[in-house]
Parts: sequence; C-alpha cells; structure tokens
Amino acid sequence: MEPKIPMMEETALTPKPDYAAEITRIVKSPASPNVMRERLEDYHEKDIAEVLPTLTPAERKKLYRILDADMLANILERLESEEAAGFLSEMDLRKGARTIESMESDAATEILSGLDRKKKSDLIECMDEASKKELALMQTFDDDEIGSKMTTNYISVRDNLTVKQAMSSLIEQAAENDNISTLFVRDSDDVFCGAIDLKELIIARPETDFHSLIMTSYPYVYGHEDIDDCLELLKDYSEDLIPVLDNNNHLLGVITSQNMVQVVDDEMGEDYARLAGLTAEEDLTEPLKQSMQKRLPWLFVLLGLGLLVSTVVGAFEQVVSQLTLIMCFQSLILDMAGNVGTQSLAVTIRVLMDENLTFRQKFGLVVKEVRIGSANGLLLGLASFVLIGLYIWLFRGRDLTTAFTVSGCIGISLLLAMAISSAVGTLIPLFFKKINIDPAVASGPLITTVNDLVAVVTYYGLSWLFLLQILHLAG
Repeated sequence: MEPKIPMMEETALTPKPDYAAEITRIVKSPASPNVMRERLEDYHEKDIAEVLPTLTPAERKKLYRILDADMLANILERLESEEAAGFLSEMDLRKGARTIESMESDAATEILSGLDRKKKSDLIECMDEASKKELALMQTFDDDEIGSKMTTNYISVRDNLTVKQAMSSLIEQAAENDNISTLFVRDSDDVFCGAIDLKELIIARPETDFHSLIMTSYPYVYGHEDIDDCLELLKDYSEDLIPVLDNNNHLLGVITSQNMVQVVDDEMGEDYARLAGLTAEEDLTEPLKQSMQKRLPWLFVLLGLGLLVSTVVGAFEQVVSQLTLIMCFQSLILDMAGNVGTQSLAVTIRVLMDENLTFRQKFGLVVKEVRIGSANGLLLGLASFVLIGLYIWLFRGRDLTTAFTVSGCIGISLLLAMAISSAVGTLIPLFFKKINIDPAVASGPLITTVNDLVAVVTYYGLSWLFLLQILHLAG
C-alpha cells in the first residue's frame, strides 16, 4: 500500500505529513478494529515499522490483533532481524505462526534465528507443513551461502505444456506467489531448463510452440555457492529473479532483486568494516562489550606493528640525534606513504571482485599501481624539494646548500616511499586472495601501518646514507 502523498501544488506550501504521529494517533484511538485497520492500510508498512518501537507493549499487542498476518509480515520484514524477533515474540503463537508463514522464507529464517529455542520451536510447531518444509530447506544453508538469501516465492511450469496450459498454471500459482515477472521451466525430472518472460507468454498466440519461448541460457546459481562467488553474476545480469539450484540442477528457489540489493549491501558493509580495521559491522544499539570485541583484535595486531615501527626509528637514533631537522618532516613521508597505499588497496580490492583475473592481469595491476605511485611520487618529490628547501633556507637559517641537500633527500625518500607503498597496497590483498583470505582483511589501518614501516626505513635509511655517511652533514 502506497503512503499518502500530498498533491504537487501543495508540496511547496505544506510540510511533509508526520506519518509517525498520524499512525500513533490511530493506534491510540478508541475506533473499532475494522475502522482502525482500514485507516492503517492507507500507510506504507515501512512507516508503521518505524512507529512500532515507540509504542507501549499493550499498544503493540492491540496492533497485532487488528492487522492481518500478511501486513504484519511486511512490517516485520522492514525491521532489523533482532528487533523483528522481539516484536514477533510478543504475539500469540497462532498469530506469530501465520505471520511467519506470510514472510519470504529467507526473512522468516533470519527473524526466527533471533528467538530463544523454545519460542522458535513453539512457533514452528504451529505452522503449516509447507512452511515447515521451506524453513527446513533454508536451514540447510550456511549464512555465507547464496541459498540462505533465496525465497521459495516463484512460479515454475513444466516444459511439456502448451501456451494455454502454461497460462492456466501461472494463474493458479499466482494466488500464492507474487514473483511472477519470470516463469521458470523444469522438465519431467524436475531439472531446470530455462526461463520465460511473463510478457512473452502473455503476447504469445495459443498455437505458438511453447519451447520457442524458453530462454535456455538464463543465468542461475547453486545454493551452496559462496555469496562472494555469486556477486558478480548477480550484478552483471541485472535480472529481477535469479534461480537457485541444488547439486542435481533441481530448482530450489530464487534470488529476487531486493535480495540482490541486500546481499550487495551486506557484503559492502562487511568489506567496509574490515577496511576500517573491524572484524564485523557495528550498529548504534549494540553493547559496549560487543563493539570492543570487534575492534580489539586488529588493534592488538596494529599495536604490535606500531611497536615494530618505533623500534626501527630507535635503530636510527644516530640519525635523529645528529640531524634533528629531519624529524620535522617524518610525518610528511609517513602520511603520503599511507595515503598512497590505501588508494592502491581500494583499487585492488575492487578489481579482485572479478574472479577470473589471469596472472598476467594481476601482474599488470601491480605494474600499473607502481607506475602511478612513482609518477605521483616524482611530482610531489620535486615539489617537496623546492618548497622544503626554500623553507629550510629562509625560515630555519641554514645555508642554501644544506637546505636543498636535506630537501633533496626528503624528495627522493618521498618518491621511493610512494612507489614502494603502491606496490605493498597492491601485493598484500593479492597475496591474501591467493591464500583464500578475504582481501578486505588487508584493511586500511594494516596497510597504513605497514607503509609507515616502509617510509621510516626509506626516509631514515637515505638520511643516514646520504646526509651522514656521504655528505657528513650534522646539526
């Protein structure tokens, strides 16, 4: 049901209606259940879902009794699974069971997982046999398998029908399934044969050969495939429905476009969390202990690497004590090396989403990133050579030769650090991918810390070699 929308000419004069306040007033009103239901049906389920947490338990139970199971299912599906599970547990068993039956099977499985064992068992016991079988099927898939995201809401027909028979089968199944934009075809052994676009079936004449309507090259995935392995296929084909098969090529369910958006969003969120140095995504409501558990593992790793960087700096104590001036520009080298490494990491992880990269393409990626890092490093190194040299000469009171000798060392260090950091930011995720570890684990903080080590060794090493050992500068 679409939400109420003000007329176009009024939008400039009147503020957007406060749907939450309107829905709350309806729930709190003394109107009869029928009147209240009719009024609430004018609002989108998402708007009602946003109001649920603001109601008292008594008001929510009143709402559960008024609304039918289909609408309650649509409302709960628009909430986070843990929050939806809490509201589901407030319903009486029969209403809760009917609500679960009305949900997409993947959403029902996810919400039920948030209930305690007894409540979950009691709800399932009250469900019809068909829904129990669907839930049992969904529970055979792990969370990282594409089958865990599918729904059994689809239309399938046999391959030996006529156009008229297929239309009759569609009409019969459409009463129970609303994903009707594509029909999936199976043979006498229930093996998946292809798909038929609904429009093609509608406009086909009764005498049209049914087999001529079947798209036999229609994309599909297997239920036990990893989600990561299926993402590119799901995005590339841009179909509203993608069939999910078992290992015997029997049709199990479909991935809808809504599922695809959710899968991509979940994977991007997970990768973003790892890029930020987290072991998993966080949300605003989770407890302090849980958030700490997600952050601490990488922080301990980074602490160890940070101590290593400090130890390396300590190894160049002679350089620091005799050339205190170069300490002023350490952060410049470290920051630029870390920034370049993070850029290369982001590009590499995006490219690695293509599972079919050859060794030559991977090698080409490394070469390209090093070339980009070197070219940028050369330009920034030259700029640093001029600007830092003038700064040391004009504002630090050093002679012209000393000023530009030091700035020259800084410029060369910047060039080398950026070139090496580009290689590191590319090679680390490639290595992780090779050993079957998610390359997003090569997080921004990890790359930055590793590149700090690279920058420190490059900067202080060149300073020690050129400024102290060759040119004998000090002070």
